Amino acid sequence: MAAIDLTSFNAAILDTDGVVTDTARVHAAAWKHVFDTFLHGRSEPFDIRDDYLRHVDGRPRLDGIRTFLASRGLSLPEDGPPGTASVRSLAEEKDALFTAHLRRHGVAAHPGSVALLRELRRRGVRIAAVSASRHCRRILTSAAVGHLFDQLVDGDDAGRLGLPGRPDPAMFLEAARRLGVPPERTIVVEDTLPGLEAARRGGFGLIVGVDRGGARDTPSGTGTGFAMADLLVSDLDEVSVTGRVPVTAR
Repeated sequence: MAAIDLTSFNAAILDTDGVVTDTARVHAAAWKHVFDTFLHGRSEPFDIRDDYLRHVDGRPRLDGIRTFLASRGLSLPEDGPPGTASVRSLAEEKDALFTAHLRRHGVAAHPGSVALLRELRRRGVRIAAVSASRHCRRILTSAAVGHLFDQLVDGDDAGRLGLPGRPDPAMFLEAARRLGVPPERTIVVEDTLPGLEAARRGGFGLIVGVDRGGARDTPSGTGTGFAMADLLVSDLDEVSVTGRVPVTAR
């Protein structure tokens, strides 16, 4: 059991997909379908674990496409005529698959994450959700957990404010600013390699890595990957908390 002493922290920032909601696997499946269709006859199929973790997970859609294609020595124009492959057309195809799944099946929240969120709030911690997705608000509402967050920084905010995607810490720093808490007194909970790097670069006080699928054992999960986490768990039900935020610090 990993323990966190809340007397050292005022706030927590949680990634959404894979940390709070069970949507990372849906994203990965949609990416595999899109990339495998494009890659047919060009390169090996998309690896739903290693390629997703290394190149796509935690990044804005367009950045993920560029990063993955570059790993295969491939590139595409940013845009193009209808019916032709481009960075934007792949992004739109993936988004259509993901939103269709949301409409049909909805979203579930991880029980351990919900329990931890409730306990953090009970002890006076201010909480923000961060996601590169423009569907974040809809996802949290569908999972019935939106009320557990004080602030949200999502893909719409990133586009409007010009915030670069992870591994740049800009979105986490914006969330901390909105919570009114300095990074060094803020916990970040992440399950992506770009997100862990962003938290480290942003100077956050405690980084909790969530490795639900044994990603730390893949080639991209070793070395400087999940090792960037101060605490590493397979589910947030392994995290216990002690203490509470001082009244004067709320």
